[in-house]
Amino acid sequence: MTGVLCYWVKSPSPERSARRRCFCYIFLTVEPVFHTGKTYLYGYESFILHGLPSRGLAMAGVRLTCKLEISYVSHSDHLLQIRSPKLEEYNGFWPTDPFTASSRLTETIAACFSQAFKFEYTDGRVGSIFAPEDCPILCTNLVRGILNMMQITIKKSQNVYELQEAGIEGICQTRYVIQDDSKNNRAVISKSKDLMDCQEKAVKNMGMAYIRPCPTCPLKVRNVKGTVMFTYKMKYDGSGALMTSATSEQVYQISPFNEPNGAAVMEARQELSLVDIKRTPISAPKTQLQNQGSLRYHFSGERLQMPIPLIRIKNTDLQLTETLRQLVQNNEEGATKEASAKFLQMVQLFRIVTLDQIESLWMQFANDLPYRHWFLSAICAAGATDTFRFLKQKIHDEKLNIWEAAAMLPLAFHFVAPNKQTLEVASTFLTCPQIQKAPMHQIIVYLGYGSMVNKYCAQTSLCPNELLQPLHNLATEATSKGDVKDMALALKAIGNAGEPASIKRILKFLPTFSPAAASLPNRIHADAMLALRKIARKDPVKVREIALQVFMDNTLAPNVRMVACVVLFETKPGLPTVTAMAISLLTEPSLQVASFTYSHMKALAVGRIPQLYNLSAACNIAIKLLSPRLDRLSYRYSKVIHVGDYSSEYQAGAIWRVYLMNSPSTMFPSDIITKVRGYYANTATDIIEVALRSQGLTKLIRKQNIPFAEYDTHKTLKELGKMLLGWKELPPEDPLVSAYIKVLGQEIASVDIDKDAIQQTMMVLTRLLSFLSTMLSNFPSLCLLTYLPNLFLCFQSLTGSSNWQPVVKKVVEEVQRGISGRWTLPAVVGELRHIVPTVVGVPLELSLCGAALAQAVADVGIQISPPLSDNFRPSQLLETKMDIHADIKPKAYFHMIAMMGINTQYFQSGLEFHAEFSANTTMKFDAKINMKEKNLKIETLPCHQEVELAAVRSEVYAISRNMEEIDYEKKSQLLPKGEVPSISNEPFRPSEGSSRPGSWKQSNIPSVISKQSSEEAHHHSVGGRFYARNFCRKFESLGCSACLSLKSRNSAFLRNTYLHKLVGELEAKIVLKPVHTDADIDKIQLEIQAGSKAASKVIDVASSGPKEEDETSLYEDIQAKLKKILGIENVFQVANKTRRRKKRIHSKENIAVMDLRAKPSASPLSSSSSSSTASSADGKEPGNEYKKDEIRQSGKKRGSSSKSSSRSSSGRRSSSSSVSTTSSKTCSSSRQDRSGDRHCSEDTEYSNQQANLRVYQFWFKPADKQDPGREVLNCSISSSSSSASDEGISRAMSQPKFLGDSKPPILAAVLRAIHRNEQPTGLQLVLYTDTQPMRSRIQIFVSSITGSSRWKLCADASAVNSHKVSGSLKWGENCQDYQIATEIATGQYAAYPAMQVKLEWPKVPSIIRTTARWFYSFLPGAAYVLGYSQRQQRGPSHWATLVMALTSPRTCDVVLKLPELTIYDRAIRLPLPFPSSPGTPISTLPSSDRNVFSQATLSVIENLKARCSVFQNTITTFNGVEFNYSMPANCYHVLVQDCSSELKFLVMMKRLEESADLTAINVRLASHEVDMYVSNGLIQLKINGVQAPTDVPYTSNSDASMLISSEKEGLSLKAPDYGIDKLYYDGHRLEIQVAFWMAGKTCGICGKYDAEKEREYQMPSGYLAKDAVSFGQSWIISEDPCAGACKLQRKFVKIEKPVAFEKKAAKCFSMEPVLRCVEGCSATRTVPVSVGFHCVPAASTLSLEGQMRLDHKSEDVVSTVSAHTACSCQQQPCPA
Repeated sequence: MTGVLCYWVKSPSPERSARRRCFCYIFLTVEPVFHTGKTYLYGYESFILHGLPSRGLAMAGVRLTCKLEISYVSHSDHLLQIRSPKLEEYNGFWPTDPFTASSRLTETIAACFSQAFKFEYTDGRVGSIFAPEDCPILCTNLVRGILNMMQITIKKSQNVYELQEAGIEGICQTRYVIQDDSKNNRAVISKSKDLMDCQEKAVKNMGMAYIRPCPTCPLKVRNVKGTVMFTYKMKYDGSGALMTSATSEQVYQISPFNEPNGAAVMEARQELSLVDIKRTPISAPKTQLQNQGSLRYHFSGERLQMPIPLIRIKNTDLQLTETLRQLVQNNEEGATKEASAKFLQMVQLFRIVTLDQIESLWMQFANDLPYRHWFLSAICAAGATDTFRFLKQKIHDEKLNIWEAAAMLPLAFHFVAPNKQTLEVASTFLTCPQIQKAPMHQIIVYLGYGSMVNKYCAQTSLCPNELLQPLHNLATEATSKGDVKDMALALKAIGNAGEPASIKRILKFLPTFSPAAASLPNRIHADAMLALRKIARKDPVKVREIALQVFMDNTLAPNVRMVACVVLFETKPGLPTVTAMAISLLTEPSLQVASFTYSHMKALAVGRIPQLYNLSAACNIAIKLLSPRLDRLSYRYSKVIHVGDYSSEYQAGAIWRVYLMNSPSTMFPSDIITKVRGYYANTATDIIEVALRSQGLTKLIRKQNIPFAEYDTHKTLKELGKMLLGWKELPPEDPLVSAYIKVLGQEIASVDIDKDAIQQTMMVLTRLLSFLSTMLSNFPSLCLLTYLPNLFLCFQSLTGSSNWQPVVKKVVEEVQRGISGRWTLPAVVGELRHIVPTVVGVPLELSLCGAALAQAVADVGIQISPPLSDNFRPSQLLETKMDIHADIKPKAYFHMIAMMGINTQYFQSGLEFHAEFSANTTMKFDAKINMKEKNLKIETLPCHQEVELAAVRSEVYAISRNMEEIDYEKKSQLLPKGEVPSISNEPFRPSEGSSRPGSWKQSNIPSVISKQSSEEAHHHSVGGRFYARNFCRKFESLGCSACLSLKSRNSAFLRNTYLHKLVGELEAKIVLKPVHTDADIDKIQLEIQAGSKAASKVIDVASSGPKEEDETSLYEDIQAKLKKILGIENVFQVANKTRRRKKRIHSKENIAVMDLRAKPSASPLSSSSSSSTASSADGKEPGNEYKKDEIRQSGKKRGSSSKSSSRSSSGRRSSSSSVSTTSSKTCSSSRQDRSGDRHCSEDTEYSNQQANLRVYQFWFKPADKQDPGREVLNCSISSSSSSASDEGISRAMSQPKFLGDSKPPILAAVLRAIHRNEQPTGLQLVLYTDTQPMRSRIQIFVSSITGSSRWKLCADASAVNSHKVSGSLKWGENCQDYQIATEIATGQYAAYPAMQVKLEWPKVPSIIRTTARWFYSFLPGAAYVLGYSQRQQRGPSHWATLVMALTSPRTCDVVLKLPELTIYDRAIRLPLPFPSSPGTPISTLPSSDRNVFSQATLSVIENLKARCSVFQNTITTFNGVEFNYSMPANCYHVLVQDCSSELKFLVMMKRLEESADLTAINVRLASHEVDMYVSNGLIQLKINGVQAPTDVPYTSNSDASMLISSEKEGLSLKAPDYGIDKLYYDGHRLEIQVAFWMAGKTCGICGKYDAEKEREYQMPSGYLAKDAVSFGQSWIISEDPCAGACKLQRKFVKIEKPVAFEKKAAKCFSMEPVLRCVEGCSATRTVPVSVGFHCVPAASTLSLEGQMRLDHKSEDVVSTVSAHTACSCQQQPCPA
């Protein structure tokens, strides 16, 4: 069809004004047109291929060819007839292998194409499509693919343009280019679509509701990219345009790791060509055609085919029955791989059966336990409507027990497909009586229902309100009943749903928006805020407004505001909001909230997550504002811990956050929330979140059942509270522990543990810990067998029950009956599917499916002799013998399938990635336990066959399957088989005659330890890159070997990407293999003997087994021969010789050190005993070598070019220290300084040198060797400095005292392989211990019992003194080949208390050296990332030293010296304060009678306790706030009191009138009133008004203990049961230390002990005082002026001068009373105080005479008034 466009143009010249020109354009309409009476015959061919773009790799695909007939019917209706369809499959190596015809599948498709299809077509656009009613949706989509080629949108006035065009893939951005060839009446039209830029894309996601995409991330960074291009050739004439040919090419690129060259590709092509035009019309359809919609691809309504092999559906009942039987059979046979595959097949079958069929199968298998368990697991994983309904019916009929229901319900709600039908079934769960009877089930169901609503609403734009109504109803009912548990459950379920329609319901639980919610517990407020987290993803603006208001509300509990902070940052606020938060934190009164928010900002600021870029930038700005105030807060304040990383290159990362929320009433976090979030391909997923909340747990720590309310103190404090205006006791807080767990962002379970359950648990744990501490206090009792019988005796103390003996007997009898059974746990781990259409009309699916199977088979039999008597007593167990026969086989299997390709119910084609993990072991043994003899003997069989312990495998296939040929699966490995090694790639192998260094020692290593072999193959081939390596260790004496096998054949040689490395075959497995030996092994035996008979089990190498002699004579004989038996006699002899030799050369060494000015010998590391032995054997004394070495180093220091060297036989390397060029004084060693410590000649210059030196230039001074009058300074800072001394830890450890000389062994263990006609082979272990008050030691010797072997292992550890612990490990021939030694010591470092850890490795195996070098290569980079400084400084080659110096209670310096590198940092923050300060002298360290290491823990704990002190006018509160306050004389002040509901104690204090420095205190405890005061210069004590002696301790007889005793120059009071750990008073100073559990429960001048320093001046009413004077005076106790000496009272005042407030006359009254003299007295001394005033109009009736309560009024004016502090009184009228 053509058209003509003409228009006239007037001529611009004047002379031609009358002339006009006519311009005409002929435009063509190039949309294809089908004319009436004609049938257009087209040839059609399309194919799809899946694979990697590299040549030579296998691919899979399908090809469809057919003939098309198209004819015009009427108006816009056209008919399409598909003839001669032919479907072919491709599976092979492109392009060499051909397509294979699939005749049966072709017949199936031809049947649905037998009738014609109708479609609407107008102006190049396809409208509705009509198909036969019974036409499968696959065939309809294939028709859509054909008609999609005819979709053309032409703009008549443009040749290049872009628009949004509808197609099979949805409405996507399309670009047109039209090339017109008007001469030949032809046109070429090209169009291309960006399939990633679609408004309404046809896509189906399954299992991905909890994966959140990033809408703000760059579009160019995508792991899945797709495009399609069409080319049309048109021929037109006068009757219109005719489409002669059309082609399309579509490409999808899937890059799992976001690698440009590492992508799998799906390529689809179509070709449509005109063959002929006929006059024969298409016959009309015989049946009525149904409207199937537009071109947009239609997905199947039922659950789609899982990515598993196809199943031909014939008789589902029979197939399910057979599958279930095969599954159970495979499971019993241990075929976990086959069982896992059958389980997935059963899940697929359950998705298509009806409810009646499920009922029939249930009746068949319900009573057979193995079948029942598999049946229920598959029902839950199927997730279909009928399976979900079946589960509901069985719970309603009580066919499932409580544990089965609890296990099945979470899985069922997770896997069920959310639709209207399943949601209706889910709502019936909520009202099911059987569910409501079990609180656990009710919680699971409500949480699961909320998750279902969330998944359903994620698929729709509008969520129906009726779905949320059950949750809203639960919240309403719980509020009306005051049921806190139901409130929490409703909020959690609403939070799972995550719908903005629930916001109004949530606000009713927040006091900021609903005043009625103020009476609810804080945990409900926190739950309400947490319910908004998921809603924030849909409506971030609204949630941000709510969270910000809650965060700013200072009246709420700190933990609620911290939760609001978490929710607020979940909304990703912008810079203005973050800045507003930062500004508010500058004046934030709660340091808990400020610290939490600041640390949260710091965690966000370091993130590199693309979704959080803007938030990270805003937080970076905010922390710069806040760091001066909040950067150094201690552990007492709430924190956010952030660990994570993100790779922009691979678009993947993960973060782990821990929210630690401290409570004012606890020392440690009361709320802990931890979560792990993963990021991948611009999406985010909350993997797991666990929370633990607690309150009131401090009550359980202290002594219970003390009747505080019955004591006089309780009543006194009640009356006292009336005198303190506005004071209220804290509300009681019941102990409660609650926890929840979230998986994929959905809460699946929560639990609340109440007071009773907590108390029982704490009682058991406390007694258990007490029992364990008793065990650990006795060093030799570490042997389990020694105390195994005592475990039975501790049951009674743990349970506190007297009738526990029958319970124990019943348990023992049940155990004797044996344990036998098979336990299996199958589960579908996940099913993720992403499906998009292709232009051909078949779906492209990216899916991931995983199944896990855990299995255990056990057969355990136990016999006890003698049998238990009727009158059973636990002590009988101590005399018994037990014979145990056990055969336990645990297994675990995990199978993951990833697919890219076509996955329909008719055929499958694409790439499949299979990954498997399996773990399998067998524990078959016989054990004999002799409780009386403390003997354990275990026997098992050796390896008789190869056992695979663990394996990981992965394979990638190109697969082709179709339903009609189910048994003829086509599967090709992506890499071709056949390997042709290339000589250029063969590694060089030395000849067999050559040997590695140290190989001469291999013959001396016994076979019982190991013989390592490594076989490696690494070459290229036509089949890809092949790599194989085996690592084996043989244990010939035990008849087995363990091998690690690694195999790989991948395509990384084509492209070095992670995807190509995965493509192929990967295998890693650990295998246990039998080893053929000269003598067959009958069994392997392990015998452990503890106690006094341990020595009898030590085996002499020359004997055939343990000696069976009389115990007394045997002990004497073994005591004399034990060193010879163990083969360590020579070790101690050599050590003694070395010790004597070193004594002779000691004086020479001192001379050398003095002359060369060597650095101090602070127990430096030195050589091992083996090296000393070698020196002696060579006839050269180690001292001479040492001296020569020092001389060489001295020459080098003077500029000599000679190099320092020492013989390897001596094993000693040392060098002198170089004098620093920056020091002004020379340092030297004194002849009298026997320890070798260096010091500068003038003490006055030490501070100057110390100031100029860096932290790594000082020397550590051990506490047991230091001179208090001198400082240790490292004056050598050259890179070549090193120490030399012969008093190192190696020398000390090379001369260990053999404990067997004086102690029998406490434990002997023998592992032996018993042969038929040969001596046993194996290992033996002997353990010695020696515990002394000042020194403890442990020695372990491991040796071979094979006569020909001299291999041994010797371990020695000891506490040298209270400041030093050392240890060594030696092994090899007679423990001489290798050695590692270490030493930990305390001392001083640059005038700071410090700890030093030394490590020496004179000689270690090559594998350790290789590992150390590998670790060493990462160390500089890791230190740089962590912010540590580095210095290349050469040191001793086999030493490492770590020094940690405590520079303040909260900071330390760290110096790590390695052979070639020194790493250091200063002022590192510590999580806990340590009781030390700079310049702490050594004399203040713990005394030597107590171990410094055990004292350290006690010191830290003691330093954590709060202390309040009063000295003269200086007061230091529990929170560490110091202020000055002069107490008015004779007036008692509340210094500290218990403000909890128990009101346990009160401490008051007053200043005596006769002296400003003297004070008196009054303490109320229970029924005791204790007065301490000074009279005539002596401390006086009164108890209940009666004078008591101060030199005799006083102890109360009440339920709660109290002790008063003299201490130093005063008295101390200890009442730990009341909360007072210690009170000290000497007339001038008062110090109070309270218990941990009193945190947040005190009040008074000493404060609340809640770490809130900004709120320290809190008056009794809770009002915050303006200054310290007002604060102190608010806690004065008013007295009767006639009966007491205090003449001061607190009264409200008003501003006397005229006040203009808001431009009106007003009168202003104080918000809090001010101290005034009582009536009849005048002030003699005043002090100014700042007071807040509330102003009212001058005409108001409010006056001072009326009852005034202004605590809820606004503070309008702050003014300074005078407070009276001393009064002069005349005679007052007092009643007689």
